[in-house]
Amino acid sequence: MKTTAAILVELNRPLELWDLEIPALGAGQVLVEVAFSGVCHTQVLEARGRRGKDAYLPHCLGHEGSGVVLEVGANVRKVKAGDRVVLSWLKGSGADVPGVVYGSSNDKVNAGAVTTFNRHAVVSENRLTVLPRDVPSDSAVLLGCAMPTGLGSVIHAGQASTGESCVILGCGGVGMCAVAGAVMAGCSPVIAVDLAPEKLAVARSLGATHTIHPAQEELVKKLAELCPGGVDLAIEATGKPVVMTQALEIVRPRGGRAVVIGNAPAGSQVAIDPKHFNQGKRLLGTWGGDSDPDRDYPRYARLLAGEGNARLRVEPMLTRGYGLTTINQALDDLEAGKAMRPLIDLTLGV
Repeated sequence: MKTTAAILVELNRPLELWDLEIPALGAGQVLVEVAFSGVCHTQVLEARGRRGKDAYLPHCLGHEGSGVVLEVGANVRKVKAGDRVVLSWLKGSGADVPGVVYGSSNDKVNAGAVTTFNRHAVVSENRLTVLPRDVPSDSAVLLGCAMPTGLGSVIHAGQASTGESCVILGCGGVGMCAVAGAVMAGCSPVIAVDLAPEKLAVARSLGATHTIHPAQEELVKKLAELCPGGVDLAIEATGKPVVMTQALEIVRPRGGRAVVIGNAPAGSQVAIDPKHFNQGKRLLGTWGGDSDPDRDYPRYARLLAGEGNARLRVEPMLTRGYGLTTINQALDDLEAGKAMRPLIDLTLGV
């Protein structure tokens, strides 16, 4: 069986569409027909060579998506043929098996345990979660990365409490999910910070009580007005070291938390004044928002389905209109801030 994929052949060059030959499934592997994929800043860093040397070229990309299981390998118990699934880089239960090597007329193509920039993908069992029937496949893409990282940074890593102030620095797809997480956690005020007015408008529609455009008003001064004594929780979602430093500076002494979720280019350094630690501030890292797919994805999926009165409106976060043939445009638009979370429709003809 053959499929089409967007391949990273050379760093800092456009992805190329190649026809791939799908190998026979091994134990713990699952063949998925991918319907939709999100595009994360991680892929921009990879494609632009900002994650350092890449020893696996040429290779497939993508780590959040949705699709349908076509076939399962030996010993797979978590999913079966016909299941709608979420594809995620976070590991859940099930077999943890390495990626595959696809054949092609050009060269052998490497792939990790999960990839989503391909119409069909061989995926490790533990990177899949069954998708409830009432959750649309397009919005479900965000369950693979943006939602667990953004929501989890507030709920799990940040341990937000009702009434605490929360500022989100950077309102891309992950940052916007952090805004939603802060609202759901009962934080007040919820302050969204970004350089794009349209993103601030979306943050307000999701429940942010205040927005700040740091090029138009002085951030630290404005935060001091809104949160005298410092912010309780700051979420950094820009990937810029200077903003990571700033996140620690703006939280309050004796218990303020700064959570870093942005990905900085390889070799970056963060400058920190040690006095912030002496003041009792905490700087926290997180692996995917400390979310666990088996524990948290069903809960996040209920938010997408609108169970009860709770519903996470992700439509404004998704920038539509991309397919495999325009995936390089999606990467460019994401890097330029023109797209919040590009949605790649793999069903569009190539």
